[in-house]
Amino acid sequence: MRIGLQVPNFTWPEGSTRIPGKLAEIARTADDAGFYSLWVMDHFFQIIMVGPHERDMLECYTALGYLAALTKKVKLGALVTGVIYRYPGILVKTATTLDVLSGGRSYFSLGAAWNEQESKGLGVPFPSLGARFELLEEALQITKQMWSANNGPYHGKHYHLEETLCSPQPLSRPHPPIMVGGSGEKKTLRMVAQYADACNIFAGIAMRSAGTTERSKRPRSAPSICLPARCR
Repeated sequence: MRIGLQVPNFTWPEGSTRIPGKLAEIARTADDAGFYSLWVMDHFFQIIMVGPHERDMLECYTALGYLAALTKKVKLGALVTGVIYRYPGILVKTATTLDVLSGGRSYFSLGAAWNEQESKGLGVPFPSLGARFELLEEALQITKQMWSANNGPYHGKHYHLEETLCSPQPLSRPHPPIMVGGSGEKKTLRMVAQYADACNIFAGIAMRSAGTTERSKRPRSAPSICLPARCR
């Protein structure tokens, strides 16, 4: 069994000035204790299952770069990146940079996104669920292509890349493990089977997130199950 640690909360009694030191302490402790992986959320507001959205939240890839410099063995990842937050070519480049600078210790995680409140709050387009699943599949296809010898164009329904160059390539071989996250929808599981090495499945009750008009299965305490895809 491999055990990972997720840090979902950055609001500590000492205030925001303590965030760098406290996060460094957590990371070094997890690394020294032999945790297999260390994760942060890819959110910009705190999520309602953890606390009020006004609480402290760090941008995940900046935080992961910080953690990479503080650790030596633990794998690092975002649990999970919402596909709508970044153009996929830029996202893959960002994730590749993390893998290279961490010495090949990164996970790459991607999901259809669900938090309408933070998206609209920060001016990020929030298309329908069906469109987000289409974006997710195209982003996974782009990821696979950028992490291959094929530097040619990619033309999908939503994304058009003229040159899928990614240099340097990741140090992880054949590439960082790809995780697809979701609520167990058939579309999610099909993409796990087709593109991913692992899945992050939320188990819980259906709830309506604050400020959203779309039903989203998210647990009140945000537990999740991470499984290698080969065990499905």
